[in-house]
Amino acid sequence: MPLLAFVSSITLVHSPSSFFLLSKLSRPRMSSSTSPSVSIPIPQNRVVLGLGTVSVDFLAAVTSYPNPDDKIRTTSLKVQGGGNVGNALTSAARLGLTARIISKVANDSQGRSILEELEADGVHTSFLVVSEGGISPFTYVIVDNKTHTRTCIHTPGSPPMVPGDLSRSSLLSALDGATIVYFDARLYETALVVAQEAARQNIPVLVDAERKREGLDDLLTFANYVVCSAKFPQEWTEAPSIPSALVSMLLRLPKLRFVIVTLGENGCIMLERITNETPDQLEEFEVDSLLEVIKGRKDKNINIPTSVSSPVAKLRAEGIGTVCGRLLLGTAEKIPESEILDTTGAGDAFIGAVLYALCANMPPEKLLPFSAQVAAGCCRALGARSGLPYRTDPCLASFLQ
Repeated sequence: MPLLAFVSSITLVHSPSSFFLLSKLSRPRMSSSTSPSVSIPIPQNRVVLGLGTVSVDFLAAVTSYPNPDDKIRTTSLKVQGGGNVGNALTSAARLGLTARIISKVANDSQGRSILEELEADGVHTSFLVVSEGGISPFTYVIVDNKTHTRTCIHTPGSPPMVPGDLSRSSLLSALDGATIVYFDARLYETALVVAQEAARQNIPVLVDAERKREGLDDLLTFANYVVCSAKFPQEWTEAPSIPSALVSMLLRLPKLRFVIVTLGENGCIMLERITNETPDQLEEFEVDSLLEVIKGRKDKNINIPTSVSSPVAKLRAEGIGTVCGRLLLGTAEKIPESEILDTTGAGDAFIGAVLYALCANMPPEKLLPFSAQVAAGCCRALGARSGLPYRTDPCLASFLQ
């Protein structure tokens, strides 16, 4: 569809195509805790397996990020478990899933604290490898109170995890009954072994594509779902925009059912593949222009997370190709400035909620605001896990009804 039609739709000129687009666009979707409903039980298929890094985070909050050679004081300090997969599975476990983890630590004080904290949150650690020598992973995190940003300085554990650390029997036991397998794209050699077995058993795979990493391209070929950072889609595809990059990802990864790009306070964008429609019967839209129309449908007066969806259509990226699907825009909670303490782990919290939503068969229109609400809770406390909400949190009640 030409750009003029989109301009017409915004100004409500009654051209047939623009009327179709506006009538088919979903209005902002949110849940209401006052609506009559019954509480949704914990998903029956609730076993999730995650593979990746765990660590100890040493979090130092400061008034502002130091200049070279500065000496400054912390405003607060916390030592807490971290690592993408550890954080995401903690989020999932607090929401009610049965979370299992594959990773590696050393038999040192840090390794023991990592295990104890995961187990206290209900994450099953029987598949986590403990080496007698070496050191466990740890990260120094500088939290800037002024800009609400964090700087991470990570030290990997040693010796690193290798496929031989995971026996065949342990692999099969870890996957037994799993609804979905999650990879944070670290420990890629072992991850590929697990991904291959998950594919053989037809267990869906979710990959966290934070940035380009060794082995990530191979791992993405197994992905049914991808959640990625704001920069990754364009860096990986070399497409000129985020929407066109998402189209490129679906074309390059035929197993992919949806891809989500998280945008911090600007929410997120999802491109969902639709396969049960006849392409010849669908309208065609240029994907960048479609996103602008969807943005215009956001209700800026709503503070809680919402979502807006395009109709199912043929989505075209110039010079790249066309896919059949839907483009969805999710908003983030408008958190008051005084309540934002630390964004460390917000993306991991989001992924933990996505895992829950997939197990609960939430539609994308609900999955996006639910995951954003979980991530918002993470931002209200220092560290990746302190603010992670539990299933009983009143802020989640409307989504779990």
